[in-house]
Amino acid sequence: MSAWECPFCGRLAVFDSIKKKSDSFYVSGDTKFGPLLFESFVAVCPNQDCKEFTYDTRVSTVKLEGGSYKPVELIERWVNRPNGLYKQFPDYVPKPILDDYKEAVLIKNLSPKASATLSRRCLQGMIRHAWDVKPARLVDEIKAIEGQIESSVWKAIDAVRNIGNIGAHMENDINIIVDVDPGEAEMLIGLLELLIQEWYVEKHERQLRIDAITALAAEKKALKQAK
Repeated sequence: MSAWECPFCGRLAVFDSIKKKSDSFYVSGDTKFGPLLFESFVAVCPNQDCKEFTYDTRVSTVKLEGGSYKPVELIERWVNRPNGLYKQFPDYVPKPILDDYKEAVLIKNLSPKASATLSRRCLQGMIRHAWDVKPARLVDEIKAIEGQIESSVWKAIDAVRNIGNIGAHMENDINIIVDVDPGEAEMLIGLLELLIQEWYVEKHERQLRIDAITALAAEKKALKQAK
């Protein structure tokens, strides 16, 4: 069974258990794609503390099968609510970083260039905050953390830096907007999500486990001394 993550509360649920409602209509117009099928989907989060709903619309090419029209190839999808499917991260992640990340997601389809610019600013903010790197060009800041982080993660950051316009842009001013295609914008957002999870969420959870072990050891020691 596939899993579904609520974009509002971040809870995972089995997709088949979600309350869903869908509607569709067929358009037989003479488009370059041929006949079209428009579908709308509403899903309700099963988390009792959330109960938010999502709403998206899709348009696909169609074929007639068993007396009804079936979607064949997705042409476009619009996420109507929320207007961007960003991940929910804990509030101990710095607000400026989360704000830039969310805005990069929300603007991605409307303007990949603006989305990528926000993503690069978010990436620079994370490097400076998480690794206390002295402000410089982003490319130099990335080089400064080489050897301080897991090599595979650093290679992922550097790989994104070296792709097309993203790479050229990272060599210069992060505030300059240059052409970026949707795939590059999506890749940058994926990198941000990976790094927020690695540098903030997992680090925080690790620290909580360490604190719990330390507290337990101190409690056992105190009990032993009391005997």
